[in-house]
Amino acid sequence: MLRPEHSWSWLALALAVLLAAKPSACGPPPGPRPNILLLMADDLGIGDVGCYGNTTIRTPNIDRLAADGVRLTQHLAAAPLCTPSRAAFLTGRYPLRSGKWHLGLSCASPDDHCHHPLNHGFDHFYGMPFSMMADCERWELSEKRAVLESRLDVCFQLVALATLTLTIGKLTHLIPGASWTLVIWLAVVCLLLFATSCLVGALIMHADCFLMRNHSIAEQPMRSQRTTPLMLQEVSSFVKRHKQGPFLLFVSFLHVHTPLVTTENFRGRSPHGLYGDNTEEMDWMVGQILETLDTEGLTNSTLVYFTSDHGGSLEARFGNNQYGGWNGIYKGGKGMAGWEGGIRVPGIFRWPGVLPAGRVVHEPTSLMDIFPTVVHLAGGQVPQDRVVDGRDLLALLQGTARHSDHEFLMHYCESFLHAARWHQRDRGAVWKVHFTTPIFQPDGAGACYGQIVCPCSGNRVTHHAPPLLFDLSRDPSEAHALTPDTEPSFHQVVETVARAVAAHRQTLIPVPLQLDAADNTWKPWLQPCCGRFPFCWCDRDADPR
Repeated sequence: MLRPEHSWSWLALALAVLLAAKPSACGPPPGPRPNILLLMADDLGIGDVGCYGNTTIRTPNIDRLAADGVRLTQHLAAAPLCTPSRAAFLTGRYPLRSGKWHLGLSCASPDDHCHHPLNHGFDHFYGMPFSMMADCERWELSEKRAVLESRLDVCFQLVALATLTLTIGKLTHLIPGASWTLVIWLAVVCLLLFATSCLVGALIMHADCFLMRNHSIAEQPMRSQRTTPLMLQEVSSFVKRHKQGPFLLFVSFLHVHTPLVTTENFRGRSPHGLYGDNTEEMDWMVGQILETLDTEGLTNSTLVYFTSDHGGSLEARFGNNQYGGWNGIYKGGKGMAGWEGGIRVPGIFRWPGVLPAGRVVHEPTSLMDIFPTVVHLAGGQVPQDRVVDGRDLLALLQGTARHSDHEFLMHYCESFLHAARWHQRDRGAVWKVHFTTPIFQPDGAGACYGQIVCPCSGNRVTHHAPPLLFDLSRDPSEAHALTPDTEPSFHQVVETVARAVAAHRQTLIPVPLQLDAADNTWKPWLQPCCGRFPFCWCDRDADPR
């Protein structure tokens, strides 16, 4: 199971049973199979996009995509369930993954690449195999560097104190048997720790921040100012090579995750600082990709989907500067499991001539729905040997179905079920039940400031008995928890959701958490390096024009 900030990882796994899938009894819509273009932002708040109500950040290309297609208003980041009963992979003709992978690379040796995209259904890959981090830019915010520097400083101080103590003891004869050899060795260790502390930022950049093309390292460390044009160049080249199609292209943007790498052309353009600049540059990238489809005559034969992996990161703040997104009227943000601001994301589909332009769908849908939808369009069949949580969206998008097939949706934080929603169709209500919520810090805040994300368990969460209940159809901001006194249906709703949760849990097969410390500790012998470790440096990509 994965925590919510890795929802896009769930989609990557799902997109990694198309050629291998069985033909569907229902079959795809009549006519040629479409190309599939999936565009996923990283940490984009739903309130940051014009077609979702923002009037101060310019997103004309995403807005045009929505005007020409179908916009979903209750699109939810995937419940992060990667158990054997859930996992499924997708392959197709010429599938390319471009952008961020973030699902691991190697198992036993640096080049076995057991977790590589090409070993999970994709034919081509260009991008970062690991995660985009603030450390990739030696930024003021840090996921790794600050922690490592702090630990190294503590070690340095302890060893320095021991060295000083032994030196004084040797000179004053207060420590019998003290050896100058030991003092010298401790001094050497001090110097190494000090040097490592000074170089840890550069080491992280070389170790984690690099680009790969298929199985080869293309650029190490990554030169961030070149990354945007390189990504666009790769996408354009792929589309031109495979325009006879059909193809599957998954573009996982590095935008708008910290460190908000933004080219000079877009810096200073937005009234919302660097985050706004970065969002506007991503919108421009969307426009460039759509223009490529237009130029190659592929617009009418391509299903385009745009979304974000989850809501904006409220904790991405340093001093008075906010580097995370805005989640509009919705409470909470990235990594908060059940609160709407962390899981309600943009969802836009465009397929001219097949999907009605300008349609708006107010039914609950999920990122998990992309897998069965794409499999259906490709003429395949989802696996029958496990529960597949997603639902085919095509009828809902076309308007031939009135309601979403989702009656219940579960919202997890790691392996912990924090919340669940019930779409009570006969009343037109969407109920949300919170069993567990994070404790915001400081008191009265709307996020867990001082941490990367809110915790999922332990003493930093609150377990609710009875659970919190909200009617999202009347209170989408989750501002007023209902009680038996204020909601006559309180007990009926809570009991109905509890039965659905119990039935859901019967379908799960527990597996070890893939993101625990033991599996995610840096192992030097697995470090990808295009030189002789630790001197990892190469630049195999020519400057993009």
